[in-house]
Amino acid sequence: MLGAAAAEAHPHVWITARSELIYAPDGTITGVRHAWTFDDMFSTYALQGIEAKTKGAYTREELAPLAQTNVESLKEFAYFTFAKADGKKQKFAEPVDYFLEYKNTELTLHFTLPAKTPFKTRQLALEVFDPAFFIDFKYADKDPVKLVGAPADCKMQFQRPNDGTASAQQLGEQNFLNGDSANFGAMFANKIVVECP
Repeated sequence: MLGAAAAEAHPHVWITARSELIYAPDGTITGVRHAWTFDDMFSTYALQGIEAKTKGAYTREELAPLAQTNVESLKEFAYFTFAKADGKKQKFAEPVDYFLEYKNTELTLHFTLPAKTPFKTRQLALEVFDPAFFIDFKYADKDPVKLVGAPADCKMQFQRPNDGTASAQQLGEQNFLNGDSANFGAMFANKIVVECP
């Protein structure tokens, strides 16, 4: 459902994202909670064939099979969530607490990615992006990222991608024909950096 096509150089699905970094009381990072709102066109497409008791309204229960399909299909793409603790890659376990919500003609997928092994770090770098750029992740203008339970002296920086048009023009079609598009989407990564003394 959320598959990526490597030969495509522009997005087909647009997501407005919000993320929360979850900390244990001792300052250990235990996971990331995402809320991804899909564009209305994709939302309409995804809802085809789903019966709702109330026209134009879908309950969490009615959307549960679609939510499961969504999180299962994200696995092969590492959930588009890439973390490094003090420069060392971190892995996530399969999503928990996932559900879909339907509001104002848009679907929002909520899910929590537990850290495979909870970890403490002085610097956490978290990026959310689609390497193939099939999906365009734009973080919400208001409250895009929150630290939940983080030690008081932790500081967060959030960096939105530049629009990448200059780089995209330099790359051009030839790169895609040569198969060099494996990580094209990294130019459009949203970067969250948390420093804890």
